[in-house]
Amino acid sequence: MRRYSACIEWLFAEAGDHFPDRIRRAHAGGLTAVEFWRWSDKDLDAIEAALDETGLAVTSLVAEPMIALTNPANRHTWLKGLVDSAAVARRLGAPVLIAQAGDDLPGFTRQAQRLALTETLKAGADVLAGSGVRLGVEPLNTRIDHIGYFLASTREGLDIIDDVARPEIGIVYDIYHSAVMDERTEEVLEGRLDRVFHVHVADHPGRNEPGAGGIDLAHRLNWIFANGYDGAVGLEYRPTRSGAEAVKAAIVSLGG
Repeated sequence: MRRYSACIEWLFAEAGDHFPDRIRRAHAGGLTAVEFWRWSDKDLDAIEAALDETGLAVTSLVAEPMIALTNPANRHTWLKGLVDSAAVARRLGAPVLIAQAGDDLPGFTRQAQRLALTETLKAGADVLAGSGVRLGVEPLNTRIDHIGYFLASTREGLDIIDDVARPEIGIVYDIYHSAVMDERTEEVLEGRLDRVFHVHVADHPGRNEPGAGGIDLAHRLNWIFANGYDGAVGLEYRPTRSGAEAVKAAIVSLGG
């Protein structure tokens, strides 16, 4: 049975609410897992209490600080932050940390930036070794949401992971971002699904709930699972409708 993880940055959210209550709403709505972005701006004690109360799992959170890994000058700072992020992930039981490569930097060649990214990820693998926490780098679209981002290609992301060659480091595959970049899931992931640590979904246009746009999300997810993926699917979208029933409808549109 597929496991869906509600991104509670956007789902089960109400203006001015107490963030841990989103965990309780997700539980009441039938979800078994949640995920969120930054941890440093949140009350971790309250989050941990809500997780203990509901029994929900955390599938992923962001590795902080969110600075460009394409810049070698950031390596030391990021690695120090990774130590703290991994500790939080272990505390909350999250198996995956999510990292972004950073922007395409002026004054640096792509080759130099790719090397910096690769070397930083290798060093990050040393930090995570034996922790039970893995790091997924996320390719993002550069046409709508992340203009100027370094890593828009899933294939290039996987090539970098192959260069790193460490089991602690993989990618987060976001079907929305991939589709916006005109990628076909079965082409870019063929034979390389073992490098995918987490999957995100949203529809296009709008980055709204599955079923609201034109991406063949169910087909792509069916292929991913049929070819061996056994991780969680993160519902990371901007909802046009609130409430648990709307989330359940989105899951049904994905194939349940």
